[in-house]
Amino acid sequence: MTSTENAEHYQWGNGCDGWHLVRSPNLSVIQERVPPGCGEVRHFHNHAEQFFFVLSGIATIELGGTTHLLHPQQGIHVPAGTPHQLRNTHGEDLIFTVTSTPPSHGDRVLVD
Repeated sequence: MTSTENAEHYQWGNGCDGWHLVRSPNLSVIQERVPPGCGEVRHFHNHAEQFFFVLSGIATIELGGTTHLLHPQQGIHVPAGTPHQLRNTHGEDLIFTVTSTPPSHGDRVLVD
């Protein structure tokens, strides 16, 4: 059984947390926490497709030029090659999962 209590933890960005819930050659499932005012840089993945699913808070995700607000229990699919950027522009922590296949580590291309 895996949880944030026993999963491999890492920090990224400005005070963001991630936990590797599943880390295999073909699949990555990560739970992340993004504090208010923080987020990712705009990027895409050459090979990985991803699914972001909000557990709590509100995610602002720009996907291919369109901005979406994701509320708890809502998700969005990001096809490989699609520029995207997730941010927390609201007043409470954003907690979500991101599922990637194949895993997205080492497959990120920054977009200006």
